[in-house]
Amino acid sequence: MAALIFLDLRLHTPMYFLLSQLSLMDLMYISSTVPKMVYNFLSGQKSISFLCCGVQIFFFVTLACSEGLLLASMAYDRFVAICHPLHYPIRMSKRVCVKMILGSWTLSSINSLAHTIYTFQIPYCRSRAINHFYCDIPAMMPLACVDTWDYEYMVFVSAVLFLLLPFLGITMSYGRVLFAVFHMRSKEGRKKAFTTCSTHLTVVTFYYTPFVYTYLWPKSLRSPEEDKILAVFYTILAPMLNPIVYSLRNKEVLGAMRRMWGMHSSRKK
Repeated sequence: MAALIFLDLRLHTPMYFLLSQLSLMDLMYISSTVPKMVYNFLSGQKSISFLCCGVQIFFFVTLACSEGLLLASMAYDRFVAICHPLHYPIRMSKRVCVKMILGSWTLSSINSLAHTIYTFQIPYCRSRAINHFYCDIPAMMPLACVDTWDYEYMVFVSAVLFLLLPFLGITMSYGRVLFAVFHMRSKEGRKKAFTTCSTHLTVVTFYYTPFVYTYLWPKSLRSPEEDKILAVFYTILAPMLNPIVYSLRNKEVLGAMRRMWGMHSSRKK
């Protein structure tokens, strides 16, 4: 998706610029957990070094928070495009898009660094076996030999700031968008807007629902097994399906794929 958007000039718009960043984030996101998990599964080893665990936590939290903020930016992009089309070139200029992306990376990296440093300052005097398939902060807290309630509260606050608030912003944006779509006179415009928004909402729902349950739901009401099952959705399935959802349900992307395939075939001839 990122390469396609870069190569096709017709996709050089704010929406697809943000989508290319989402594709890159998904690629990095799935790479932060899956390779180590696959290696452990194939080799029969179930260990990870202290340093690798810290690196994994840092990149996982950074990418998870960045993607949440980026999805909110994409929702704002659709809101401006459909509800305020005349203001779109100003509100969603290239400069604004770059600021959105840099802001999501910067805020997420600072948040992740703080959590990574604090997590590895906690003394762990119990079992060193993490009941998860990657180094996850909630899964590590039961291993601490000190009371971690204060820190778990900070994890909750971070989840509210980087997950719940963007989700509420996305919900409000698409609420306004759907209201505007239903009042469109053009059937073709209504269909195109509804298709685009429904695609975004599918990705948002698939991404946020398991995250909200894992990080905002009280741990007394969920089990480690449930956390691991839900983690499969936001660490593997969502990053894998995002490019498929955006490509198969988007005529412009499918058209770009056909053009690229046609150019490649003609060069071979």
